[in-house]
Amino acid sequence: MTITNFAQRLFAGLCLFLSASFAFATATVENYGYPITDRFVATVVGTPEGYQADLPKSIPFKKRWLNVFPERHLPDLIWYGQELIYSEALQKRPAPLIFLIAGTGASHNGAKNVNMARAFYKAGFHVVSLSSPTFPNFVTSASSTGVVGHAQRDAEDLYRVMEMIQKRLVKDIEITSYNLTGYSLGGFNAAYVAKLDDERKSFDFRRVLLINPPVSLYNSISLLDRMTQDIPGGEDNFNQFFDNLVKAFSKVYKEDDAVGGDFLYKAYKAMDLKDEELAALIGVSFRISSASLVFTSDVMTDFGYVKPKGLVLDRYANLTRYNQVVNRLGFTDYYHDFFYPFYKADYPDMSRDQFISAISLTEIADYLRSSKKITVMHNQNDIILEPGEIEFFNEVFGERATIYPVGGHCGNMSYRDNVALMVSTFTQGAN
Repeated sequence: MTITNFAQRLFAGLCLFLSASFAFATATVENYGYPITDRFVATVVGTPEGYQADLPKSIPFKKRWLNVFPERHLPDLIWYGQELIYSEALQKRPAPLIFLIAGTGASHNGAKNVNMARAFYKAGFHVVSLSSPTFPNFVTSASSTGVVGHAQRDAEDLYRVMEMIQKRLVKDIEITSYNLTGYSLGGFNAAYVAKLDDERKSFDFRRVLLINPPVSLYNSISLLDRMTQDIPGGEDNFNQFFDNLVKAFSKVYKEDDAVGGDFLYKAYKAMDLKDEELAALIGVSFRISSASLVFTSDVMTDFGYVKPKGLVLDRYANLTRYNQVVNRLGFTDYYHDFFYPFYKADYPDMSRDQFISAISLTEIADYLRSSKKITVMHNQNDIILEPGEIEFFNEVFGERATIYPVGGHCGNMSYRDNVALMVSTFTQGAN
């Protein structure tokens, strides 16, 4: 990206924090103390420190590398992405293991995965943390096609990685059971991975928890794409809006150089943003992460979406004009102009609308309804759900769904009550 290192650091902080009565039997939440009721503010700011769970500041969280496709030869521009990078924190005694799957564009060591890892390690679990299939390193090293977003293919790619890690780990540690969770897109992925495991039985997952997953992947990315329309002056003013954000963040940063939840809250207060401007902020953050995915996939496959087909870019290539293009492309553009045409050859009889239906939890609703080991935590005011979509979780999961009244998209993941429920989901009834 054509962004200074300083601006990257500031905006990385933002990207890390992008997380009534019902007609069905649902685990209702009363006297909920999460302090931020505005869904956009919650999504951007997360959980203020005074409300967070008491977790260890550090755990033996170590990076590991895995060569998933040894025969793969990457284009020179992305030569560094041959091996998948993941993280693990292992107990010194026999213990259950939990796999964590990150959300859209997020890495294995992003803030939310690290926070979950601390919670589960404290509770006595071996922890393996995986990047989202939409994270560029996963695309280059572990995606079988290089074009992600296909629910079943992404699940197969994740499952392959998990099996390889399992084979490595069982040589050195004792694992008493396997468990799985993920947030946002990672929660969506976890549902499909669980279904795949029920067929292949490599893990026989004991418990699976979906945290703030989308119902329809297409609907959610469309909502996020539309948020860039709230940029003052419209999308044509993207660069100016981004520059203004960096300047405002910089002003607060001079007074507090810790880029975390409290910093973002101070920045939000100092900038005095309206809801539509906060939506634009979230949309811009999503656009930046999706731009990296789109360009990486295009280079991987030589599809000709952004980079001309057949043009070879080496590691020293000037990418300025490509950055300018991908920053103007939404995820829905990727779906219609890249993803769908790429997979159309494999599914010649499927229309665009059928593809959209296929990349949703409704496609596996019967499985989710019948699989009692799968539970869900969600928020009534999540910004990635279309009106009425929250009822899918009430109807399908019933008492296995916990719906919080507030929290936006993953904003309350670090809140002490949420962390307590997240951990107890896997510890209650454990042998």
